[in-house]
Amino acid sequence: MDLYRQVIDLIVTAPDRKPAGGLPRLLDSLFADLAADPSPRAVDDTESMIWSAWTSHPHPDAVDAMGRALRMMHAASFEVAERELDRLTASFPLWAEAWNKRATLLFLMDRDDDSVADIIQTLKLEPRHFGALSGYGQICLRRGDEAGALVAFEEALRIHPHLQSLREAVTSLNKRLGGTLN
Repeated sequence: MDLYRQVIDLIVTAPDRKPAGGLPRLLDSLFADLAADPSPRAVDDTESMIWSAWTSHPHPDAVDAMGRALRMMHAASFEVAERELDRLTASFPLWAEAWNKRATLLFLMDRDDDSVADIIQTLKLEPRHFGALSGYGQICLRRGDEAGALVAFEEALRIHPHLQSLREAVTSLNKRLGGTLN
């Protein structure tokens, strides 16, 4: 099956799928907090806690490797970061954030198909991953697939309704495409 179709299938079924075991239980209450209408400061704090939970791991070696990969990404040492993330996804294949970070890196390297393959793994493990959904939408835009971007951005907003840049993108895409697609 086409990679891009697989992501759309994961998006469509996301509300019915549960995250993989092993994710911190705190995430459930944090996502419930996002769905409420909190203050902007509370939204920022909640989003930071979600990212912190996603990037945490019970194995200290995994956390150290993630830190090294992120430092290499920020230093634009993409090949070194990729090797580190390759090791992470091989050693900890149930860690959604390892897949997501590698998807982000591959996007930065203009390797969209490889990035989408890792987004698929991320969304299989964590269907609420608004970062992966947003990344997929960006890939769709880069490919000229505005309808795919709209589906991804709308799903990200369903999960995290306070992402203003995505809300603006959805408004713009809706105007060009003539309405929502899902």
